[in-house]
Amino acid sequence: MVIAILGVISMMLVGCTQPKELPEENAVYYWRTDLRLDSTERAFLATYNIKKVYCRYFDVVINDTATGPMPNATIHFNDTLPDGIELIPTVYITENCMHQPHKGLAQKLVQRIKQMNETNDIKNVHEIQIDCDYTERSRQTYYEFLKEVRAAWLEPNNPDNTSTHILSTTIRLHQLAMEAPPADYGVLMLYNTGDPRKWTERNPILDIRDVSPYLKRLDDYPLPLAAAYPVYSWLRVIQGVNVVHTVEAAEILQVKEAVEKKRQGLKRSIITYHLDKENINRYKPKTYEAIYHH
Repeated sequence: MVIAILGVISMMLVGCTQPKELPEENAVYYWRTDLRLDSTERAFLATYNIKKVYCRYFDVVINDTATGPMPNATIHFNDTLPDGIELIPTVYITENCMHQPHKGLAQKLVQRIKQMNETNDIKNVHEIQIDCDYTERSRQTYYEFLKEVRAAWLEPNNPDNTSTHILSTTIRLHQLAMEAPPADYGVLMLYNTGDPRKWTERNPILDIRDVSPYLKRLDDYPLPLAAAYPVYSWLRVIQGVNVVHTVEAAEILQVKEAVEKKRQGLKRSIITYHLDKENINRYKPKTYEAIYHH
């Protein structure tokens, strides 16, 4: 009886093991349709020791005739990244694409990424990332889709050698309440946290009051997580008036401190969204130094 009890306790302890932490490294998203870096952007990559660029290759959307998902807004490669920076193809797929399964979609998506890499002489790609604002309605279909993406990504490579072929996905705050997706790690999106309809009450890009209710879920979330912070502005036309949303540096750092207090591993792998000269100039160097501080 004592041995059996000890065995149960041992299993419980194994089940409570924290997920493996990601390596310490700095990264950025690149979310434009033309890969072209100016001197300010190149200097930013060097100054903040950026090791990864999550580069949006294309979106996947339901077309107007609703016959099925289609690629949209494909990037053009008119430049290359500096040596030593890893490029990670990233694909945004709209949530309504996951309202039902689409046979062959995962294989087509991976094949398109591979073709773009080959056409543009992009080598040594070891990871792809899928970005989707999945909900309870679309979650199961999306998770099956990710499994198919992983299988297609490994072929024709050795399926037993998964360490060099990584699949990551974005994790929005509301998704922390769901079962974790079948990916190697997630990127916790600490932006677009608010309701755009309530913009007079809170900043829809980021507000600590919108983040706080989800902090309790960070401890137990089983996937390794990176953290992504907003450095962009959002121009909206509301009743004929231009309204620009930006996030104060103090708000970003307050959220960073709060999430890292709940889960220390979130200070290891840090991403900003997204690389652009205007975004770089929006904040002082000391702000970026604080964001990327491990």
